Amino acid sequence: MKEGFRQAMAWLHTWTGLIFGWLLFAIFLTGTLAYFRAEITHWMQPEIPARSVSAEASLTLAQDYLQQHAPSASRWLIELPSTRDPGLSLRWQQAPAEPGKRGQFSKITLDPQAGAEVQPRSTLGGEFFYRFHFQLQMPYPWGRWLATLAAMVMFVALISGIITHKKIFKDFFTFRPRKGQRSWLDGHNAVGVLVLPFHLMITYSSLVIFMSMVMPASILATYKGDTDAFFGEVYPATNTPSAAGKPGRLRPLATFLEPAREQWAGGQAGSLAVNNPGDAHASVTLERDGAEGVVYDFGREVTFNGVSGELLGKTPAQPIPMAIAGAFYGLHMGHFAGPVLRWLYFICGLAGTAMIGTGLVIWLGKRQLKHAKSAVLPFELRLVEVLNIASMSGLLVAVAAFFWANRLLPAGMAERADWEVNSFFIVWGLSILHALLRRGRKAWVEQLALAAVLFCSVPLLNALTTPNSLGVSLVQGDWMMAGFDLTCLGSGLFLAWAAWKMQRAGQAGVVPRQRARAVTLEREVT
Repeated sequence: MKEGFRQAMAWLHTWTGLIFGWLLFAIFLTGTLAYFRAEITHWMQPEIPARSVSAEASLTLAQDYLQQHAPSASRWLIELPSTRDPGLSLRWQQAPAEPGKRGQFSKITLDPQAGAEVQPRSTLGGEFFYRFHFQLQMPYPWGRWLATLAAMVMFVALISGIITHKKIFKDFFTFRPRKGQRSWLDGHNAVGVLVLPFHLMITYSSLVIFMSMVMPASILATYKGDTDAFFGEVYPATNTPSAAGKPGRLRPLATFLEPAREQWAGGQAGSLAVNNPGDAHASVTLERDGAEGVVYDFGREVTFNGVSGELLGKTPAQPIPMAIAGAFYGLHMGHFAGPVLRWLYFICGLAGTAMIGTGLVIWLGKRQLKHAKSAVLPFELRLVEVLNIASMSGLLVAVAAFFWANRLLPAGMAERADWEVNSFFIVWGLSILHALLRRGRKAWVEQLALAAVLFCSVPLLNALTTPNSLGVSLVQGDWMMAGFDLTCLGSGLFLAWAAWKMQRAGQAGVVPRQRARAVTLEREVT
Protein backbone atom coordinates (compact mmCIF):
# COMPACT_ATOMS: atom_id res chain seq x y z
CA MET A 1 0.00 0.00 0.00
CA LYS A 2 2.85 2.33 0.92
CA GLU A 3 4.65 1.72 -2.37
CA GLY A 4 1.38 2.10 -4.26
CA PHE A 5 0.81 5.47 -2.62
CA ARG A 6 4.35 6.61 -3.45
CA GLN A 7 3.91 5.48 -7.05
CA ALA A 8 0.68 7.47 -7.26
CA MET A 9 2.50 10.51 -5.88
CA ALA A 10 5.31 9.97 -8.40
CA TRP A 11 2.75 9.91 -11.23
CA LEU A 12 1.13 13.08 -9.88
CA HIS A 13 4.51 14.81 -9.49
CA THR A 14 5.57 13.87 -13.01
CA TRP A 15 2.47 14.91 -14.90
CA THR A 16 1.63 18.08 -12.99
CA GLY A 17 5.25 19.14 -13.44
CA LEU A 18 5.09 18.51 -17.17
CA ILE A 19 1.72 20.10 -17.97
CA PHE A 20 2.45 23.31 -16.08
CA GLY A 21 6.25 23.17 -16.18
CA TRP A 22 6.73 25.57 -19.10
CA LEU A 23 4.42 28.16 -17.56
CA LEU A 24 5.98 27.74 -14.11
CA PHE A 25 9.47 28.23 -15.57
CA ALA A 26 8.42 31.60 -16.99
CA ILE A 27 6.64 32.59 -13.77
CA PHE A 28 9.63 31.69 -11.61
CA LEU A 29 12.19 33.35 -13.87
CA THR A 30 10.29 36.64 -14.24
CA GLY A 31 9.43 36.62 -10.53
CA THR A 32 13.11 36.15 -9.71
CA LEU A 33 14.06 39.08 -11.94
CA ALA A 34 11.34 41.15 -10.23
CA TYR A 35 13.30 41.08 -6.96
CA PHE A 36 15.54 43.62 -8.68
CA ARG A 37 12.81 45.45 -10.56
CA ALA A 38 13.87 48.84 -9.16
CA GLU A 39 17.47 48.24 -10.25
CA ILE A 40 16.33 47.05 -13.69
CA THR A 41 14.16 50.15 -14.08
CA HIS A 42 17.08 52.38 -13.09
CA TRP A 43 19.27 50.78 -15.77
CA MET A 44 16.51 51.12 -18.34
CA GLN A 45 16.11 54.83 -17.50
CA PRO A 46 19.73 56.02 -17.48
CA GLU A 47 18.60 59.64 -17.72
CA ILE A 48 17.72 59.61 -14.00
CA PRO A 49 20.95 60.11 -12.02
CA ALA A 50 21.59 58.25 -8.78
CA ARG A 51 21.89 60.84 -6.00
CA SER A 52 22.27 60.71 -2.25
CA VAL A 53 19.76 63.21 -0.84
CA SER A 54 17.58 63.59 2.23
CA ALA A 55 13.81 63.32 2.23
CA GLU A 56 13.55 66.89 3.59
CA ALA A 57 15.56 68.35 0.71
CA SER A 58 13.57 66.35 -1.85
CA LEU A 59 10.25 67.52 -0.40
CA THR A 60 11.38 71.15 -0.48
CA LEU A 61 12.28 70.85 -4.16
CA ALA A 62 9.01 69.08 -4.93
CA GLN A 63 6.91 71.71 -3.15
CA ASP A 64 8.69 74.59 -4.88
CA TYR A 65 8.12 72.99 -8.28
CA LEU A 66 4.45 72.17 -7.67
CA GLN A 67 3.61 75.59 -6.25
CA GLN A 68 5.13 77.13 -9.35
CA HIS A 69 3.68 74.79 -11.99
CA ALA A 70 0.50 73.37 -10.42
CA PRO A 71 -0.76 75.87 -7.79
CA SER A 72 -4.43 75.32 -8.67
CA ALA A 73 -4.32 71.53 -8.78
CA SER A 74 -6.76 69.62 -6.60
CA ARG A 75 -4.19 67.05 -5.57
CA TRP A 76 -0.42 66.58 -5.45
CA LEU A 77 1.22 63.16 -5.29
CA ILE A 78 4.93 62.92 -4.42
CA GLU A 79 7.03 59.74 -4.52
CA LEU A 80 10.20 60.27 -2.51
CA PRO A 81 13.52 58.99 -3.88
CA SER A 82 15.24 56.04 -2.24
CA THR A 83 18.49 54.15 -2.60
CA ARG A 84 16.80 51.82 -5.09
CA ASP A 85 14.59 54.36 -6.88
CA PRO A 86 16.60 57.58 -7.26
CA GLY A 87 14.02 59.70 -9.09
CA LEU A 88 11.75 62.27 -7.46
CA SER A 89 8.39 61.52 -9.06
CA LEU A 90 5.64 64.16 -9.03
CA ARG A 91 2.04 63.88 -10.17
CA TRP A 92 -0.82 66.32 -9.89
CA GLN A 93 -4.50 66.23 -10.69
CA GLN A 94 -6.33 69.22 -12.06
CA ALA A 95 -9.76 70.13 -10.72
CA PRO A 96 -12.45 68.42 -12.86
CA ALA A 97 -14.02 70.62 -15.51
CA GLU A 98 -17.47 69.14 -14.82
CA PRO A 99 -18.97 67.64 -11.65
CA GLY A 100 -18.74 63.85 -11.50
CA LYS A 101 -15.68 63.64 -13.74
CA ARG A 102 -12.05 63.04 -12.80
CA GLY A 103 -9.47 65.72 -13.36
CA GLN A 104 -6.56 65.06 -15.68
CA PHE A 105 -3.27 63.80 -14.21
CA SER A 106 0.17 65.13 -15.15
CA LYS A 107 3.49 63.53 -14.24
CA ILE A 108 7.14 64.60 -14.25
CA THR A 109 10.40 63.40 -12.72
CA LEU A 110 12.91 65.68 -11.02
CA ASP A 111 16.58 65.33 -10.21
CA PRO A 112 16.25 65.19 -6.39
CA GLN A 113 19.51 67.08 -5.91
CA ALA A 114 19.44 69.79 -8.56
CA GLY A 115 15.66 70.11 -8.89
CA ALA A 116 15.88 70.10 -12.69
CA GLU A 117 13.22 68.30 -14.71
CA VAL A 118 14.38 64.97 -16.13
CA GLN A 119 12.99 63.40 -19.29
CA PRO A 120 13.49 59.64 -18.86
CA ARG A 121 12.78 57.34 -21.76
CA SER A 122 9.40 55.61 -21.69
CA THR A 123 9.77 52.04 -20.42
CA LEU A 124 8.10 49.53 -18.14
CA GLY A 125 11.51 48.51 -16.86
CA GLY A 126 11.47 45.90 -14.11
CA GLU A 127 7.73 46.47 -13.69
CA PHE A 128 7.21 44.37 -16.83
CA PHE A 129 8.73 41.26 -15.21
CA TYR A 130 6.82 41.92 -11.99
CA ARG A 131 3.47 42.23 -13.79
CA PHE A 132 4.14 39.32 -16.13
CA HIS A 133 4.99 37.14 -13.10
CA PHE A 134 1.38 37.15 -11.89
CA GLN A 135 -0.65 38.52 -14.82
CA LEU A 136 1.10 36.79 -17.75
CA GLN A 137 0.38 39.76 -20.01
CA MET A 138 -3.28 38.74 -20.04
CA PRO A 139 -6.43 40.81 -19.35
CA TYR A 140 -7.68 41.00 -15.77
CA PRO A 141 -8.50 38.64 -14.12
CA TRP A 142 -7.58 35.76 -16.45
CA GLY A 143 -3.83 36.09 -16.08
CA ARG A 144 -4.09 36.13 -12.30
CA TRP A 145 -6.35 33.11 -12.34
CA LEU A 146 -3.93 31.16 -14.54
CA ALA A 147 -0.91 32.16 -12.45
CA THR A 148 -2.72 31.18 -9.25
CA LEU A 149 -3.72 27.83 -10.77
CA ALA A 150 -0.06 27.29 -11.67
CA ALA A 151 0.91 28.09 -8.06
CA MET A 152 -1.58 25.49 -6.81
CA VAL A 153 -0.09 22.92 -9.16
CA MET A 154 3.41 23.88 -8.01
CA PHE A 155 2.40 23.33 -4.40
CA VAL A 156 0.99 19.90 -5.29
CA ALA A 157 4.18 19.05 -7.19
CA LEU A 158 6.33 20.04 -4.20
CA ILE A 159 4.35 17.94 -1.71
CA SER A 160 4.16 14.94 -4.04
CA GLY A 161 7.89 15.27 -4.76
CA ILE A 162 8.69 15.15 -1.04
CA ILE A 163 6.56 12.02 -0.64
CA THR A 164 8.04 10.37 -3.75
CA HIS A 165 11.69 10.80 -2.77
CA LYS A 166 11.86 8.90 0.52
CA LYS A 167 15.66 9.35 0.56
CA ILE A 168 15.40 13.00 -0.38
CA PHE A 169 18.04 14.31 2.04
CA LYS A 170 20.43 11.48 1.22
CA ASP A 171 19.99 12.24 -2.48
CA PHE A 172 20.86 15.87 -1.74
CA PHE A 173 24.45 14.82 -1.00
CA THR A 174 24.64 12.64 -4.10
CA PHE A 175 25.77 14.05 -7.42
CA ARG A 176 27.24 11.94 -10.21
CA PRO A 177 28.64 14.14 -12.98
CA ARG A 178 28.83 13.05 -16.61
CA LYS A 179 26.19 10.35 -16.07
CA GLY A 180 23.54 11.63 -18.45
CA GLN A 181 20.03 11.36 -17.05
CA ARG A 182 21.41 10.38 -13.62
CA SER A 183 23.25 13.71 -13.41
CA TRP A 184 20.12 15.65 -14.35
CA LEU A 185 18.13 13.80 -11.67
CA ASP A 186 20.82 14.41 -9.05
CA GLY A 187 20.83 18.11 -9.92
CA HIS A 188 17.03 18.24 -9.79
CA ASN A 189 17.01 16.66 -6.32
CA ALA A 190 19.84 18.86 -5.05
CA VAL A 191 18.36 22.23 -5.99
CA GLY A 192 14.94 21.02 -4.86
CA VAL A 193 16.12 20.13 -1.36
CA LEU A 194 18.61 23.00 -0.99
CA VAL A 195 15.93 25.69 -1.15
CA LEU A 196 12.87 23.60 -0.28
CA PRO A 197 11.74 25.98 2.51
CA PHE A 198 11.91 28.87 0.04
CA HIS A 199 9.89 26.93 -2.54
CA LEU A 200 7.18 26.10 -0.01
CA MET A 201 7.07 29.67 1.32
CA ILE A 202 6.98 31.38 -2.06
CA THR A 203 4.31 29.03 -3.44
CA TYR A 204 2.01 29.03 -0.42
CA SER A 205 2.31 32.80 0.09
CA SER A 206 1.27 33.40 -3.51
CA LEU A 207 -1.95 31.48 -2.80
CA VAL A 208 -2.55 33.56 0.34
CA ILE A 209 -2.10 36.81 -1.62
CA PHE A 210 -4.89 35.90 -4.06
CA MET A 211 -7.05 34.04 -1.55
CA SER A 212 -9.88 36.60 -1.75
CA MET A 213 -10.01 36.01 -5.52
CA VAL A 214 -9.82 32.22 -5.62
CA MET A 215 -11.77 31.50 -2.40
CA PRO A 216 -14.40 34.27 -2.15
CA ALA A 217 -17.20 32.13 -0.69
CA SER A 218 -16.82 33.33 2.91
CA ILE A 219 -16.63 36.98 1.79
CA LEU A 220 -19.72 36.68 -0.40
CA ALA A 221 -21.65 34.91 2.37
CA THR A 222 -20.67 37.34 5.14
CA TYR A 223 -21.13 40.55 3.14
CA LYS A 224 -24.09 39.27 1.10
CA GLY A 225 -22.24 39.62 -2.18
CA ASP A 226 -21.03 43.16 -1.52
CA THR A 227 -17.28 42.72 -1.99
CA ASP A 228 -16.75 46.50 -1.99
CA ALA A 229 -17.93 46.57 1.63
CA PHE A 230 -15.38 43.89 2.53
CA PHE A 231 -12.46 45.71 0.94
CA GLY A 232 -13.66 49.01 2.40
CA GLU A 233 -13.47 47.48 5.87
CA VAL A 234 -10.14 45.74 5.30
CA TYR A 235 -8.51 48.75 3.66
CA PRO A 236 -10.23 51.77 5.23
CA ALA A 237 -9.97 54.99 3.25
CA THR A 238 -8.37 58.06 4.80
CA ASN A 239 -10.94 60.71 5.67
CA THR A 240 -9.80 64.10 4.41
CA PRO A 241 -11.74 67.34 4.79
CA SER A 242 -13.45 68.85 1.77
CA ALA A 243 -12.22 72.11 0.30
CA ALA A 244 -13.35 75.21 2.19
CA GLY A 245 -13.32 77.44 -0.86
CA LYS A 246 -11.02 79.90 0.92
CA PRO A 247 -7.32 80.38 0.19
CA GLY A 248 -4.83 79.00 2.67
CA ARG A 249 -1.06 78.93 3.01
CA LEU A 250 0.38 75.43 2.92
CA ARG A 251 3.05 74.69 5.49
CA PRO A 252 6.47 73.43 4.27
CA LEU A 253 5.92 69.76 3.52
CA ALA A 254 9.27 68.80 5.06
CA THR A 255 7.91 69.79 8.49
CA PHE A 256 5.45 66.86 8.39
CA LEU A 257 8.15 64.20 8.23
CA GLU A 258 9.15 64.27 11.89
CA PRO A 259 5.57 64.14 13.29
CA ALA A 260 4.90 61.20 10.96
CA ARG A 261 8.01 59.40 12.22
CA GLU A 262 6.75 59.84 15.77
CA GLN A 263 3.41 58.28 14.85
CA TRP A 264 5.22 55.32 13.27
CA ALA A 265 7.77 54.95 16.10
CA GLY A 266 10.64 55.91 13.82
CA GLY A 267 9.27 54.78 10.45
CA GLN A 268 10.10 56.66 7.27
CA ALA A 269 7.70 58.15 4.73
CA GLY A 270 7.72 56.77 1.21
CA SER A 271 5.17 59.07 -0.43
CA LEU A 272 2.90 62.04 0.23
CA ALA A 273 -0.49 63.15 -1.04
CA VAL A 274 -1.60 66.78 -0.67
CA ASN A 275 -5.32 67.41 -1.12
CA ASN A 276 -6.50 70.93 -2.02
CA PRO A 277 -2.99 72.41 -1.63
CA GLY A 278 -4.08 76.06 -2.02
CA ASP A 279 -7.14 75.82 0.21
CA ALA A 280 -7.68 76.60 3.91
CA HIS A 281 -8.68 72.93 4.40
CA ALA A 282 -5.57 71.54 2.74
CA SER A 283 -4.55 68.14 4.09
CA VAL A 284 -1.30 66.20 3.86
CA THR A 285 -1.35 62.37 3.97
CA LEU A 286 1.96 60.54 4.40
CA GLU A 287 2.31 56.86 3.58
CA ARG A 288 4.92 54.79 5.34
CA ASP A 289 7.69 53.14 3.35
CA GLY A 290 6.73 49.49 2.85
CA ALA A 291 10.32 48.26 2.96
CA GLU A 292 10.84 48.72 6.69
CA GLY A 293 9.64 45.38 8.02
CA VAL A 294 8.76 41.82 7.09
CA VAL A 295 5.07 42.32 7.87
CA TYR A 296 3.62 44.53 5.17
CA ASP A 297 1.25 47.03 6.76
CA PHE A 298 -1.65 47.60 4.36
CA GLY A 299 -2.89 50.57 6.38
CA ARG A 300 0.01 52.83 7.28
CA GLU A 301 -1.11 56.39 6.55
CA VAL A 302 -1.17 59.46 8.77
CA THR A 303 -2.99 62.69 7.84
CA PHE A 304 -2.32 66.28 8.97
CA ASN A 305 -3.98 69.61 8.39
CA GLY A 306 -1.81 71.22 5.73
CA VAL A 307 -2.19 74.75 7.12
CA SER A 308 -2.07 74.29 10.91
CA GLY A 309 -0.12 71.03 11.06
CA GLU A 310 -2.75 69.45 13.33
CA LEU A 311 -3.00 65.66 13.31
CA LEU A 312 -6.30 64.72 11.64
CA GLY A 313 -6.08 60.96 11.90
CA LYS A 314 -4.20 57.79 11.09
CA THR A 315 -5.16 54.33 9.99
CA PRO A 316 -5.71 51.93 12.92
CA ALA A 317 -3.38 49.09 13.75
CA GLN A 318 -3.84 45.95 11.68
CA PRO A 319 -5.96 43.16 13.17
CA ILE A 320 -4.17 39.85 13.62
CA PRO A 321 -5.58 38.19 10.45
CA MET A 322 -4.41 41.15 8.35
CA ALA A 323 -1.00 41.05 10.04
CA ILE A 324 -0.70 37.35 9.14
CA ALA A 325 -1.66 38.11 5.54
CA GLY A 326 0.81 41.01 5.57
CA ALA A 327 3.56 38.67 6.77
CA PHE A 328 2.96 36.29 3.86
CA TYR A 329 2.81 39.22 1.44
CA GLY A 330 6.01 40.70 2.84
CA LEU A 331 7.87 37.39 2.68
CA HIS A 332 6.74 36.80 -0.91
CA MET A 333 7.59 40.29 -2.19
CA GLY A 334 10.85 40.68 -0.27
CA HIS A 335 10.52 44.48 -0.02
CA PHE A 336 12.14 44.39 3.42
CA ALA A 337 15.27 42.64 2.15
CA GLY A 338 18.56 44.50 2.08
CA PRO A 339 21.13 43.92 -0.69
CA VAL A 340 22.51 40.65 0.75
CA LEU A 341 19.13 39.13 1.53
CA ARG A 342 17.76 40.29 -1.84
CA TRP A 343 20.59 38.44 -3.59
CA LEU A 344 19.72 35.37 -1.50
CA TYR A 345 16.11 35.68 -2.69
CA PHE A 346 17.42 35.97 -6.25
CA ILE A 347 19.63 32.88 -5.95
CA CYS A 348 16.82 30.84 -4.40
CA GLY A 349 14.52 31.97 -7.22
CA LEU A 350 17.08 30.83 -9.80
CA ALA A 351 17.35 27.49 -7.98
CA GLY A 352 13.57 27.10 -8.22
CA THR A 353 13.71 27.94 -11.92
CA ALA A 354 16.50 25.39 -12.41
CA MET A 355 14.51 22.73 -10.53
CA ILE A 356 11.58 23.18 -12.90
CA GLY A 357 13.83 23.19 -15.97
CA THR A 358 15.74 20.03 -14.98
CA GLY A 359 12.44 18.28 -14.30
CA LEU A 360 11.27 19.00 -17.84
CA VAL A 361 14.58 17.77 -19.28
CA ILE A 362 14.42 14.55 -17.21
CA TRP A 363 10.86 13.78 -18.38
CA LEU A 364 11.80 14.07 -22.03
CA GLY A 365 15.18 12.36 -21.67
CA LYS A 366 13.71 9.19 -20.22
CA ARG A 367 11.30 8.84 -23.12
CA GLN A 368 13.85 9.75 -25.78
CA LEU A 369 15.93 6.73 -24.81
CA LYS A 370 13.19 4.43 -26.12
CA HIS A 371 13.55 5.97 -29.58
CA ALA A 372 17.35 6.31 -29.62
CA LYS A 373 17.84 3.58 -32.22
CA SER A 374 15.35 4.94 -34.71
CA ALA A 375 16.41 8.57 -34.05
CA VAL A 376 12.82 9.56 -34.84
CA LEU A 377 10.70 11.10 -32.12
CA PRO A 378 6.92 10.71 -32.05
CA PHE A 379 4.96 13.93 -32.52
CA GLU A 380 4.12 14.33 -28.82
CA LEU A 381 7.76 13.99 -27.75
CA ARG A 382 8.92 16.34 -30.48
CA LEU A 383 6.33 18.86 -29.26
CA VAL A 384 7.66 18.59 -25.71
CA GLU A 385 11.20 19.05 -27.04
CA VAL A 386 10.24 22.24 -28.89
CA LEU A 387 8.40 23.63 -25.87
CA ASN A 388 11.35 22.80 -23.59
CA ILE A 389 13.77 24.67 -25.83
CA ALA A 390 11.56 27.70 -26.41
CA SER A 391 10.32 27.99 -22.82
CA MET A 392 13.84 27.91 -21.35
CA SER A 393 16.61 29.01 -23.70
CA GLY A 394 14.12 30.95 -25.85
CA LEU A 395 12.87 32.87 -22.82
CA LEU A 396 16.43 33.80 -21.89
CA VAL A 397 17.01 35.17 -25.40
CA ALA A 398 13.76 37.15 -25.12
CA VAL A 399 14.83 38.69 -21.78
CA ALA A 400 18.14 39.78 -23.32
CA ALA A 401 16.28 41.17 -26.35
CA PHE A 402 14.08 43.22 -23.98
CA PHE A 403 17.20 44.90 -22.58
CA TRP A 404 18.64 45.44 -26.06
CA ALA A 405 15.39 47.02 -27.25
CA ASN A 406 15.62 49.51 -24.40
CA ARG A 407 18.92 50.82 -25.75
CA LEU A 408 18.24 50.53 -29.49
CA LEU A 409 14.73 51.97 -29.81
CA PRO A 410 14.70 55.79 -30.24
CA ALA A 411 14.17 57.59 -26.92
CA GLY A 412 11.32 59.71 -28.33
CA MET A 413 9.57 56.89 -30.16
CA ALA A 414 5.77 56.80 -29.88
CA GLU A 415 4.50 53.90 -27.72
CA ARG A 416 8.10 53.08 -26.95
CA ALA A 417 7.39 51.06 -23.79
CA ASP A 418 4.90 48.89 -25.69
CA TRP A 419 7.46 48.17 -28.38
CA GLU A 420 9.99 47.02 -25.81
CA VAL A 421 7.42 44.48 -24.65
CA ASN A 422 6.58 43.61 -28.26
CA SER A 423 10.28 42.94 -28.90
CA PHE A 424 10.30 40.50 -25.99
CA PHE A 425 7.36 38.49 -27.34
CA ILE A 426 8.48 38.66 -30.98
CA VAL A 427 11.88 37.19 -30.11
CA TRP A 428 10.27 34.60 -27.86
CA GLY A 429 7.96 33.60 -30.73
CA LEU A 430 10.92 33.34 -33.11
CA SER A 431 12.61 30.97 -30.66
CA ILE A 432 9.67 28.58 -31.10
CA LEU A 433 10.08 28.74 -34.88
CA HIS A 434 13.82 28.12 -34.54
CA ALA A 435 13.22 25.10 -32.29
CA LEU A 436 10.84 23.69 -34.90
CA LEU A 437 13.40 24.06 -37.68
CA ARG A 438 16.50 22.91 -35.77
CA ARG A 439 16.52 19.52 -34.09
CA GLY A 440 17.16 18.94 -30.40
CA ARG A 441 20.70 19.67 -29.24
CA LYS A 442 21.49 21.99 -32.14
CA ALA A 443 18.62 24.27 -31.19
CA TRP A 444 19.68 24.21 -27.54
CA VAL A 445 23.27 25.11 -28.35
CA GLU A 446 22.39 27.85 -30.83
CA GLN A 447 19.83 29.53 -28.57
CA LEU A 448 22.05 29.33 -25.49
CA ALA A 449 24.96 30.73 -27.50
CA LEU A 450 22.80 33.59 -28.79
CA ALA A 451 21.61 34.38 -25.26
CA ALA A 452 25.24 34.33 -24.10
CA VAL A 453 26.31 36.79 -26.79
CA LEU A 454 23.39 39.13 -26.07
CA PHE A 455 23.92 39.16 -22.30
CA CYS A 456 27.72 39.52 -22.55
CA SER A 457 27.25 42.44 -24.94
CA VAL A 458 24.90 44.38 -22.64
CA PRO A 459 27.74 46.30 -20.88
CA LEU A 460 29.24 47.20 -24.26
CA LEU A 461 25.85 48.26 -25.62
CA ASN A 462 25.28 50.40 -22.53
CA ALA A 463 28.68 52.06 -22.96
CA LEU A 464 28.01 52.83 -26.64
CA THR A 465 24.52 54.27 -26.17
CA THR A 466 24.75 56.10 -22.82
CA PRO A 467 27.42 57.96 -20.83
CA ASN A 468 26.95 55.44 -18.01
CA SER A 469 29.54 52.85 -18.99
CA LEU A 470 30.60 50.22 -16.49
CA GLY A 471 33.79 52.10 -15.66
CA VAL A 472 31.96 55.39 -15.16
CA SER A 473 29.31 53.75 -12.97
CA LEU A 474 31.98 52.19 -10.75
CA VAL A 475 33.82 55.50 -10.38
CA GLN A 476 30.59 57.37 -9.55
CA GLY A 477 29.50 54.70 -7.09
CA ASP A 478 26.30 53.92 -9.00
CA TRP A 479 26.20 50.28 -7.95
CA MET A 480 22.75 49.67 -9.39
CA MET A 481 23.91 50.54 -12.90
CA ALA A 482 27.24 48.77 -12.51
CA GLY A 483 25.64 45.76 -10.82
CA PHE A 484 23.22 45.31 -13.70
CA ASP A 485 26.06 45.33 -16.26
CA LEU A 486 28.13 42.89 -14.20
CA THR A 487 25.16 40.57 -13.65
CA CYS A 488 24.43 40.47 -17.38
CA LEU A 489 28.10 39.78 -18.08
CA GLY A 490 28.17 36.96 -15.52
CA SER A 491 24.93 35.51 -16.89
CA GLY A 492 26.32 35.60 -20.41
CA LEU A 493 29.49 33.77 -19.37
CA PHE A 494 27.45 31.10 -17.60
CA LEU A 495 25.22 30.61 -20.65
CA ALA A 496 28.31 30.41 -22.88
CA TRP A 497 29.67 27.67 -20.61
CA ALA A 498 26.32 25.84 -20.75
CA ALA A 499 26.28 26.02 -24.58
CA TRP A 500 29.87 24.74 -24.71
CA LYS A 501 29.13 21.85 -22.35
CA MET A 502 26.07 20.87 -24.35
CA GLN A 503 28.04 21.04 -27.60
CA ARG A 504 30.80 18.86 -26.13
CA ALA A 505 28.28 16.36 -24.78
CA GLY A 506 26.77 16.08 -28.25
CA GLN A 507 30.16 15.52 -29.88
CA ALA A 508 31.11 12.96 -27.25
CA GLY A 509 27.96 11.01 -28.03
CA VAL A 510 28.72 10.82 -31.77
CA VAL A 511 31.49 8.22 -31.47
CA PRO A 512 29.47 5.69 -29.41
CA ARG A 513 26.54 6.05 -31.79
CA GLN A 514 28.80 5.51 -34.81
CA ARG A 515 30.30 2.41 -33.19
CA ALA A 516 26.83 1.05 -32.43
CA ARG A 517 25.74 1.59 -36.03
CA ALA A 518 28.92 -0.14 -37.26
CA VAL A 519 28.31 -3.19 -35.06
CA THR A 520 24.68 -3.37 -36.24
CA LEU A 521 25.75 -3.15 -39.89
CA GLU A 522 28.42 -5.85 -39.41
CA ARG A 523 25.84 -8.19 -37.87
CA GLU A 524 23.44 -7.62 -40.77
CA VAL A 525 26.19 -8.37 -43.32
CA THR A 526 27.33 -11.58 -41.64
